[in-house]
Amino acid sequence: MILVTGGTGLVGSHLLFHLAQRGEKVRAIYRTPNSLNKVLTVFGYYSDTPERLLHAITWVQADLTDIAALRPLFKDVDQVYHCAALISFDPNDYNTLVKINVEGTANIVNLCLVYGVTKLCHVSSIAALHSETKDKEVTEATAWSNHHASVYGSTKHRAELEVWRGAQEGLSVVIVNPGVIIGPGFWDRGSGKLFTYTAQGKNYFPPGGTGFVSVNDVVRAMVLLMASKVTQERFILVSQNCSYREVLQEIALALEMAPPVKKIPFWVLEGVWRIDGLWSKLSRKKRRLTKTMVKGLYQQKVYCNHKLKNTLHFEFEALDAVLDFCGAEFKKEREKLIGISGH
Repeated sequence: MILVTGGTGLVGSHLLFHLAQRGEKVRAIYRTPNSLNKVLTVFGYYSDTPERLLHAITWVQADLTDIAALRPLFKDVDQVYHCAALISFDPNDYNTLVKINVEGTANIVNLCLVYGVTKLCHVSSIAALHSETKDKEVTEATAWSNHHASVYGSTKHRAELEVWRGAQEGLSVVIVNPGVIIGPGFWDRGSGKLFTYTAQGKNYFPPGGTGFVSVNDVVRAMVLLMASKVTQERFILVSQNCSYREVLQEIALALEMAPPVKKIPFWVLEGVWRIDGLWSKLSRKKRRLTKTMVKGLYQQKVYCNHKLKNTLHFEFEALDAVLDFCGAEFKKEREKLIGISGH
């Protein structure tokens, strides 16, 4: 039996499709019934029978912070893929981030140890590799720095420490650190916002850049690592290091839109995050731009993927092909929405 947490997110839903298609016996955790609709949508990108695959999975409603509710889910489980996490860069969400990302991961690790799980795959992030190294590739061995780290990155780093603690207590683990994950279906969050932003015909692009990877590459790497003898290791999952301008230009091409051509000046970003912070305090709304987010835009971060390539002889798919695929799916869904609203 395979247990998947965060099965209704971008990585989790694609992982579940892969496992269900292979006929694996899978148990998945979800929080709200409505979130299963997203999974069905994702399955529909790759299959003509998404409902059949969805019903092949044993779905259990549970919360990562409720250890009593989690206990029964670990019965007869051999492997655990821990994909669940809260993604937020708002400092006001710090306590919730700790509760879900750190304490939730500690619960998963503890139950893996109690129930004798064979192997755990923990989905972390390149945000957990935050460093002060300038003009140097970030590798799995790069030292962590808390200076200017985001609240999300800080809690993902602490979550990794819980996983390493489990490894010291005898649990077989692998950790993956994906870059910005590109995949279809979640247009209102994460990398999906790059498509909605471009579709609005925006003329500005942010400075800097980072590492990008397709969701299917992330899933493929996770499954291969879990099937291998590799243990007590972490791997950066980045197919290409790109500027935001390059990615937005490729998305614009896929959407048949004019690409953004003007770089947002740094002085504008510095002003906006301060105004956003003040507005957040007055309105009690979530932050949209923070100081750490702006600092991250100041440079082109470069991440090294050699460890995964050399360990598994892994070949990443071309990022432009992934962006084209996602762009095509985005256009289909947008046309459907327009058709519905037109009626």
